[in-house]
Amino acid sequence: MDDWTIDIGKAGAASEKGLCDRCLGRLFGKLGTGMTNVQRGQLIRDALRENGIPSEPPEACPLCGNVFDSLELFAEAAAASLTDVGSDNFLIGTRIDQETASKEKELWAELGTENAEAIKTELNREIGKLVFCMIDRAVDFKNPQVVACVDTQFADVTLDIAPIFIYGRYNKLSREIPQTIWPCRVCKGKGCPRCRGVGKMYVTSVQEIIGDIAVEMSSGKTHALHGMGREDIDALMLGTGRPFVLEVSEPRMRNIDLAELERRANLSDLAKFNSLSFVTREKVQWTKDLAPTKTYKIRVRADGKVNKERVNEVARSIRNLCIDQRTPVRVEHRRADLVRKREILWVEADWIDDGTFDLTLETGSGTYVKEFVSGDGGRSDPCFSGILGVQCRVETLDVLAVNDGKVDK
Repeated sequence: MDDWTIDIGKAGAASEKGLCDRCLGRLFGKLGTGMTNVQRGQLIRDALRENGIPSEPPEACPLCGNVFDSLELFAEAAAASLTDVGSDNFLIGTRIDQETASKEKELWAELGTENAEAIKTELNREIGKLVFCMIDRAVDFKNPQVVACVDTQFADVTLDIAPIFIYGRYNKLSREIPQTIWPCRVCKGKGCPRCRGVGKMYVTSVQEIIGDIAVEMSSGKTHALHGMGREDIDALMLGTGRPFVLEVSEPRMRNIDLAELERRANLSDLAKFNSLSFVTREKVQWTKDLAPTKTYKIRVRADGKVNKERVNEVARSIRNLCIDQRTPVRVEHRRADLVRKREILWVEADWIDDGTFDLTLETGSGTYVKEFVSGDGGRSDPCFSGILGVQCRVETLDVLAVNDGKVDK
């Protein structure tokens, strides 16, 4: 044990409260190392006796109520709950009655102690040590996969299970499904005649195709999909796919077979998935914050006469073109009405027939491509239609690439 000294006056005042060895020792818990609070309390009593101050432990502690006599019971309850959940590590938390918490704060204030350890801290540690021996899993104080919170009044245990995060890429092969679940606009997800009781605008989504399977495999509760941007419902996502992170809440099995998840999800004809891997929560923000350029292929129809040479000429002229885009009419009901600076890096044209052609183009993140083509009634300026001198409209749109550098870490 390290050498340590205590304030005999404070120790004597604390002893007069009739505290048990644990509670007495815990009042000086930050002094000295290599000993338990019980040992610390016993040493304090010895020091008091040497100074002529009688000090004996009580049969019933007025502060903790002898709650530490139930450590084994608490540990067994926590271990039983944790055994039902697959995890590599765990952490113990406790909930104590409000009266005990209040008494502890009042005692600290009365004694003016600066080196006390909270009763919850000791309970967490002592229960955790017992549970560790029972379930043989690591304790993780920083990023626990599951926290078992013990209610010390009733020995009930509630589990706080950390989500799992799965990174990957998806291809959307249907022009009739959204990226994520789209609640019904009428009932807000409750179910109504408009949505035929399902609470959604669309029968399924990219999120549900893989998320429902992941929830089943992990015995989880819910899922959320965090994409690196999103494409319109009527657009396809091709190429190597769009990066995303799938979040599954309260998984009772964490180490699911991602190859099997990918195989089952890819049975769908509406979307495909690749490059699945487990990641940490930080990957969600990384995915949302990255602002990659995107490559599109769009089928365009001109509403007036135009020839192949003119279309090619206009396409070749657009290089690193800066444009102003006001929030499009089609999304102004859910987006702030702002004018945003965007960039068109390059455009290539492929003539199809009279008045119809394909444009392949790369744009900066957040560009409204349909509006760049049409002009959106002057909201997108300059626009392809304006430069061409003929009003054009997009018939189909495909995302060929999300140019994120494929930094899949």
